[in-house]
Amino acid sequence: MVVCSLACWRCRWLLPLLLGLAIIMGIIALAGRGWLESESEPYVHQASLWESCTRGEQDLNWNCESLMDYGWGRAAAATYLVGFVILVICFALAVIAFSVEILRFNFVRGIGGLLFVVAAFQIIGLVIYPVKFTEEIPMTGANMFSWAYGFGWASTVVVIGCAFFFCCLPNWEDEVLGNIKPTYYYSSPERAPYLN
Repeated sequence: MVVCSLACWRCRWLLPLLLGLAIIMGIIALAGRGWLESESEPYVHQASLWESCTRGEQDLNWNCESLMDYGWGRAAAATYLVGFVILVICFALAVIAFSVEILRFNFVRGIGGLLFVVAAFQIIGLVIYPVKFTEEIPMTGANMFSWAYGFGWASTVVVIGCAFFFCCLPNWEDEVLGNIKPTYYYSSPERAPYLN
């Protein structure tokens, strides 16, 4: 006997949990100094969303330059940060929406729409940064966009997935609320002689 169900009431916390994971990855991306790093030794360049740091091959001290002095640096930081703030608001709204006994499914669909806005802001910031960085900042040696930049993209991918789920969740309102009986599939011995 197999129970067929698309969603369950107990599983309602998975989406807010995924949004929380996206927030953690966003914090790592905002705070990390690994947006751009030297690919191999000597490690002479590293950058975050906020600053670019270089040093000589034998020097131990980093010389940092703020990216907020550039218009594109402010634009990349602002768009990613606005997306992050809206993501935190969506997380709070999702916790509220899933805490009440009767979900407001139009409210949930609105959260999905806001998450698409979050993804748009984050993608804009994540595209502006490498394009303008490589054009305007002199680089030495081989460099790569590194782990903190990857966390920014990972956060964005999770947000896009959650946005689709939040928008589609009202289509299964009865299943989520438990208003529909589960469907049991079984076969009779006449229809499946190989089970005897």
